[in-house]
Amino acid sequence: MDYVTLNNGVKMPKLGYGVYQTPPEETERCVLDAIRIGYRSIDTAQAYGNEEGVGNAMVKCGLPREDLFITTKIWISNYGYEKAKASIEESLKKLQTGYIDLLLLHQPFGDYYGAYRAMEEAYKEGKVRAIGVSNFYPDRYLDIFHFSEIKPAVNQVETHVFQQQKLAKKYMEKNGTQIMSWGPFAEGKNDYFQNPVLKEIGAQYGKSVAQVALRFLLQSDVVVIPKSTHENRMKENFDVFDFALTEEDMKKIQALDTGKSLFFSHYDPETVEWFMTMA
Repeated sequence: MDYVTLNNGVKMPKLGYGVYQTPPEETERCVLDAIRIGYRSIDTAQAYGNEEGVGNAMVKCGLPREDLFITTKIWISNYGYEKAKASIEESLKKLQTGYIDLLLLHQPFGDYYGAYRAMEEAYKEGKVRAIGVSNFYPDRYLDIFHFSEIKPAVNQVETHVFQQQKLAKKYMEKNGTQIMSWGPFAEGKNDYFQNPVLKEIGAQYGKSVAQVALRFLLQSDVVVIPKSTHENRMKENFDVFDFALTEEDMKKIQALDTGKSLFFSHYDPETVEWFMTMA
């Protein structure tokens, strides 16, 4: 396993397992499968409704707590200092742990400044090892970066071959924040798994499109958390450390970037209004 060192010295696996949209009743089994395969980083969130399943798997897996790296996120309905503070305690309870390795703000809407203050406090108290944000576009990211006491260690954003976040990544690298990908396969959008460039490159190494896509992100210094409920695909996604893409391969994949989201834009008023209903 390869690791990145965050801006506070904490080491984080570059490849993890995500449980977005994993049904609560299946989460424990899926996480146990992932840990058995070799995953040590697990990404969940309050909004996913499956923190309990992750916690159960952590208890039952037999590994020391320090061998696992657990990420969760505060949802916007829990923003504001007091509500966020209470939600952190609730997440700790559901995860059955004394500390969270990485705690993120899930979206840049509502009173996220108050929530971030609660995260900073939890960090100082040792309840959280690192804090950061998720879905913060460059403008919001730079705003919270400059006005926070404890700088975001991570910004988790939509990142895949068709949306490589080149501009956002530039500012994160400048300020020491690690980029982390959600949706590394773009949920199959844009005919992802039939892309001729990825298929051609994969054929050279005996690797799948998914493995090439993950390898590209890893070599681009992006932390990835692919999700699957199927054990064979979990294994496939984990088997990406025995080959390396050439500079020519990387350039071909870099050319696939459209610079646009395949899901939603925080600059779209209708999208913002929808998030406001959650706050």
